[in-house]
Amino acid sequence: MEVTINNIRKEFDRFAALNDVSLTIGSGELIALLGPSGSGKTTLLRLIAGLDFPTSGRILFGDEDASRHTVQERNVGFVFQHYALFRHMTVAENIGFGLRVRPAKSRPPKSEIRRRVSELLEMVQLGGLEKRYPNQLSGGQRQRVALARAMAIEPRILLLDEPFGALDAKVRKELRRWLREFHDRTGHTTVFVTHDQEEALELADRVVVMSQGRIEQVGSADDVYDRPGSPFVFSFIGESSELPVEVKGGTVLFQGEPIGIAGERDGAGELFFRPEDVALVDAPDALSGKVTTSRRLAGTRIVEVDIANNGHAPYHVEIEVPLHAPVELGADIRFRPSRWKIFTKS
Repeated sequence: MEVTINNIRKEFDRFAALNDVSLTIGSGELIALLGPSGSGKTTLLRLIAGLDFPTSGRILFGDEDASRHTVQERNVGFVFQHYALFRHMTVAENIGFGLRVRPAKSRPPKSEIRRRVSELLEMVQLGGLEKRYPNQLSGGQRQRVALARAMAIEPRILLLDEPFGALDAKVRKELRRWLREFHDRTGHTTVFVTHDQEEALELADRVVVMSQGRIEQVGSADDVYDRPGSPFVFSFIGESSELPVEVKGGTVLFQGEPIGIAGERDGAGELFFRPEDVALVDAPDALSGKVTTSRRLAGTRIVEVDIANNGHAPYHVEIEVPLHAPVELGADIRFRPSRWKIFTKS
């Protein structure tokens, strides 16, 4: 089921939680809505679900305008962060609940409900646990039950709101891998909300990066990490440092001095680079600073460097260097970004 979001605006007491958001989600695609708190990602998910309605704009399911349809009319599956399972029902009863409460004319026979529940138990790898109650399951198992319950109604779209947020790191990682495999088997159009960058980059076919009610960038994990389209995306996805620079005649200047890299567009701007995209150099045209912290990180070393700022508080950057690099505390070092992005000011 393809989902098209056209120029959506959502206001709460005249505050625009979403402002002119447009997005097309392909049939069978796994999409992550990623952003900080208040970016609008959960609001957008609720609008797709029918738990809320847009102030303006349209939401299409295929060619059908679903903007004012109820949750039931949209037939979506929804998985929450805290499971929302019925404690007094067994695993099998929880999974089959959505089918049992359908109106009589659309309710499957009991034998069909049992077959569907049994099939889903095997699909989410919980076979043999159908008679247990939620409090007899681990957090990861409860979240699988919640997913099976959402799938039982054969939804057109599967929506997940921070599905692994209540789980510890190891279980989250295991479930992320499992969810990707589950999605590939079932082929449902799936949208999930997360603030966890690693989760979004690992799981999604495309990542929708949101900030302040707008979409900043849409792309694959490689797109948003390696080719960020805005200062916000560069600073939000992964680790990065930034410095004010000026580009003159294609040469990048920091505090009026060249630093050995080139820029495409003349003018003042911000230089962004990632810790791993830096090389130590012995040359005058480079960034220079004093090592303030050095710590081991697996096979490399993370070094924090203070760069002088003309009498003001120093610029603080973080770089990754080889373990054998001469980066003792207090040492002066020179370095250049090997990959970078300059966002010039208009």
